Amino acid sequence: MALSKRGARNLRDNSHLQWPGFVDATATLLMVFVFLASVFTVAQYLLSREVSGQDSLLQRLRNEVASLTEMLALERSSSAELEARLSTLVGELEGLTSERDRLQSALLYQASQGDAAGSAMSAMRRELEQERQISSEAMARIELLNQQLAALRRQIAALNAALEAAEKQDQESRAQITDLGKRLNVALAQRVQQLARYRSDFFGRLREILGQRADVQIVGDRFVFQAEVLFPKGEAVFAAEGRAQLDKLAAAIIELEKEIPEDIPWVIRVDGHTDIDPIRTPLYPSNWELSAARAIAVVKYLIEKGVSPAHLVAAGFGEYQPIDPADTVEAKTRNRRIELKLTER
Repeated sequence: MALSKRGARNLRDNSHLQWPGFVDATATLLMVFVFLASVFTVAQYLLSREVSGQDSLLQRLRNEVASLTEMLALERSSSAELEARLSTLVGELEGLTSERDRLQSALLYQASQGDAAGSAMSAMRRELEQERQISSEAMARIELLNQQLAALRRQIAALNAALEAAEKQDQESRAQITDLGKRLNVALAQRVQQLARYRSDFFGRLREILGQRADVQIVGDRFVFQAEVLFPKGEAVFAAEGRAQLDKLAAAIIELEKEIPEDIPWVIRVDGHTDIDPIRTPLYPSNWELSAARAIAVVKYLIEKGVSPAHLVAAGFGEYQPIDPADTVEAKTRNRRIELKLTER
């Protein structure tokens, strides 16, 4: 009894020594287990990758086998086609061989016909060659003619196009010319009407300025001075009364210049006329010189009084434009005159 108690007490005393050893053994066992588990996991991973690689390799091999199978099928098909074509070619070769044999036989037969047939054959060959040469030359000429014809057609087409363009332009130009002509006629008619109105006003004003004189009158579109109003007979030097009349005329023309628009090209033409009696002096060898000198004298005097030279024209008509063709004193008096005409430039 005492021994049992002592043994139990010894066991209790040694229990604190046995527990750490158990723990160490357990930890060691656990580490071994974890190590084995890690080794198993790595082995499992490597095995899976190896299996996957083998599957990929196996699939690639399968694909290559399929490709080789298709190529083999194509080769077999090509081989069959080649065999069929070879058979066809063999048949054609046999036919050509037969034809060659037939032609050789025909050639031998032709050769056996003698030299005459050979000469005829040579002549026929020469003629055939000549005909071929002629045919080639004819074809070349035909080709050249076709090219020339094509070029000619292109030129004709270009000329037709140019002609159509020219006709169109000509029609347009004619239309424009017609339109411009109409406009010009309208403008000219307006200008003529304006000038006629100014002429009428001018002559009316001259009539008022110069008074109702028998030796100053309006004849048609002209204002007529009898020569005696301005000049002595046979002279181109103004008389005193003539200067006074021209002063009034200059004043009327200056007023007219202010009224007529600048875009109307107008002039007052001063015409000198004589009678039929000839004049032969050193100063005036004929009536031409006298009529022209009188017209020029009037123009110069008007310019001195301020009339623009651009609006004056001097002309001498001699005795060749009479108002009265009779050979009387009265007719000669009427024909000796200075005419003023308002007209376009």
